[in-house]
Amino acid sequence: MRCPYCKADDDKVVDSRAGEQGRVIRRRRQCLKCDKRFTTYERLEEVIKLSVVKKDGSRVPFERTSIIEGVRKACYKRPVSIQQINELAECVEEDVLSQAGQEVDSRLIGRLTLSRLKKLDKVAYIRFASIYLEFQQVDQFIEEAHQALKPDLSENLPELFEE
Repeated sequence: MRCPYCKADDDKVVDSRAGEQGRVIRRRRQCLKCDKRFTTYERLEEVIKLSVVKKDGSRVPFERTSIIEGVRKACYKRPVSIQQINELAECVEEDVLSQAGQEVDSRLIGRLTLSRLKKLDKVAYIRFASIYLEFQQVDQFIEEAHQALKPDLSENLPELFEE
């Protein structure tokens, strides 16, 4: 592993921890040349290669980083941490893997991302929706903003039906 500070490739592992329900190992490393510490993450490479079917019919490999980048742009200058964005992407990835076979429609990923983003930050939700839903008119933007402001009653449904 190369040190991000001095680019030396001689380091030692100071601490290791499992993360993301045991699917990732987080390692704190210390460069033996400059003594600075940095963090690396080791993720198990998925045996199943999931393909995303785009709107135009093309297929690309599924990459969590695409979700993270889209959400990060929507959350620009919003009170949303990188950790929250990573957790959102992890949840979307888990949902996709549980619902998909070898291929997943990009619209499913977009809908899953939108639903999680709506709970996280309404402004970021509107930003993401304006791109994802391809708003052509200001009216569409305003209508989606009104919908975002309405309380989500589906969150309370289980409580309503408890005995």
